[in-house]
Amino acid sequence: MIVVCGEALIDMLPRKGADSAAVFQPFVGGSPYNVAIALGRLDVATSFFGGLSTDFFGEMLGKALAQSRVDVSFANVSDRPTTLAFVSLTDGHARYAFLDENSAGRMLTEIDLPAFPVELTALHFGSFSLAAEPCGSAYETLVRREHQRRVISLDPNIRPTLIKNRDAHIARLERLVGHTDIVKLSDDDLAWLAPGANFDAFADGWLARGARLVVMTRGATGASARTRRVSVSVPAVEVTVVDTIGAGDTFSAGLMARLDEKGLLTKADVAGLSEGQVGDLLAFAAKAASITCSRPGADPPWRRELA
Repeated sequence: MIVVCGEALIDMLPRKGADSAAVFQPFVGGSPYNVAIALGRLDVATSFFGGLSTDFFGEMLGKALAQSRVDVSFANVSDRPTTLAFVSLTDGHARYAFLDENSAGRMLTEIDLPAFPVELTALHFGSFSLAAEPCGSAYETLVRREHQRRVISLDPNIRPTLIKNRDAHIARLERLVGHTDIVKLSDDDLAWLAPGANFDAFADGWLARGARLVVMTRGATGASARTRRVSVSVPAVEVTVVDTIGAGDTFSAGLMARLDEKGLLTKADVAGLSEGQVGDLLAFAAKAASITCSRPGADPPWRRELA
């Protein structure tokens, strides 16, 4: 079982009304939430841990998780509001404005952290829930509590407009990397974290901190990965891009799903991946992400679509 930890929210996506007026339509979303949906659709036993609201947006989120076979028994349910993310699309690429004050996700604290069963193999963390408080501190505590026994996956998924203190957030990510097995970041994340940095040198720094596999997605130019022993790159899968919402989240899910499918989702196996195994992971994740890019919104593929 994999537990995905972080925000669940509503993406308000721009649409044209019947009279051609600009309107916003609600869609379920949130980076960790999308990872959970993608994992469930890829036939991985998955549970979501984060704050869910009892409002009607929260009901939408819970229903979509159930439809993708994601368990919510660990979720913290409250009557606080659901986070809303208003999205602007330019050439298929998304920009976000968040309404998150006092939300069900943001106000999660350390006392809300659940106990997990022994069969849990991995936890995934990411995105702006690591930058918000008090939930950011709660998730960091959870990583420290669980990292010795479970595989830890991390996607920084930087949202600059939500990060009030850049130095503090980078310091938190560097602490988390010290307890993390798999890190997936984008070229945009790297540009924010270390402007002008070379991926190989940056990845080697995070590997030295404790990570076992560092992956960077490069959009239309593919993806690269480094471990302490191997370096691998794969091209992107050619596809007609509708938009890129949820593509990186699907990629993260694809990495973990493939590891699980191959019986490699253990700390020792991730640390010892061969060049061929890393290439296989990247190719599978890239294929899954390409399908998400081919349709609007965060709509990850089902496992049968990757056959």
